[in-house]
Amino acid sequence: MPWAAPIGTGQGPQNPKALRELRDRLPDVPMIVDAGLGLPSHACQVIEWGFDGVLVNTAVSRSIDPVRMASAFAGAVQSGRSGYLAGPMHVRELAIASTPDIGKPFWDEEPRFVSPEVV
Repeated sequence: MPWAAPIGTGQGPQNPKALRELRDRLPDVPMIVDAGLGLPSHACQVIEWGFDGVLVNTAVSRSIDPVRMASAFAGAVQSGRSGYLAGPMHVRELAIASTPDIGKPFWDEEPRFVSPEVV
């Protein structure tokens, strides 16, 4: 059970590179991230990295509405798992256009429909 941050701090993953490398090196070992998660987005993030679960206490017990916070963490874990299973794109160092017509401005296209009010 690797820590995200010191227990009870709510700081979230302090060393994302090390956590991701740990997960990559031991792909078949079930791993639960414990300690230091403070927001549902922190839980979503580590689940997206391929961790199997999170253990959360202080973030829920010290929140203003613990029931709502627990529900938010549950939803975040489900979203993170869906994102992981969907196979996110690889991070790139350089920008690459995603449109099929690279270099062609949109205003260069012929209009397909002209409204009667315009004519």
